[in-house]
Amino acid sequence: MVTNQAFLFLIFIINGILIGLVFDFFRILRRSFKTCDLVTYIEDMSFWIITGIIILYSIFTFNNGEIRLFMFLGIFLGCFLYMILMSSHIIKINVFIINVIKNIIGKIIYICSYTLKIIYIILRKIFFKPISFIFINIRKKLFNIIKLTKNNKTIEKKA
Repeated sequence: MVTNQAFLFLIFIINGILIGLVFDFFRILRRSFKTCDLVTYIEDMSFWIITGIIILYSIFTFNNGEIRLFMFLGIFLGCFLYMILMSSHIIKINVFIINVIKNIIGKIIYICSYTLKIIYIILRKIFFKPISFIFINIRKKLFNIIKLTKNNKTIEKKA
């Protein structure tokens, strides 16, 4: 009986550590990406739903649905130990990794967009300049023809 309760206490300490990890996951997301209030609200609701699922699953799986005070003490102790011992290190490491990945992706996107911009400029010079030149010359010729026909009509009216 006592070993069973000690085993349950250990399981709920592990649940507390797991809940601390889930909490830090959302903290890492908030530090790495700027979010609006609606997204923060959704993240908070997700955290509480996940936490509830973890606790209820553990209660029903390991203790047949019986709720005991030491379970909640184990969860609190696990969260407390995790927050004191590991939380700040895990957050720093993960935020650093995410920022490095964001910088690398940003540089890749910049290089790709710059390359596409250069390709667009080259294609515009190769294809659009001659076409533009042709249309400008056609427009000038048409304008000159229209101008000449108007001049001929005015000359014929005077004569």
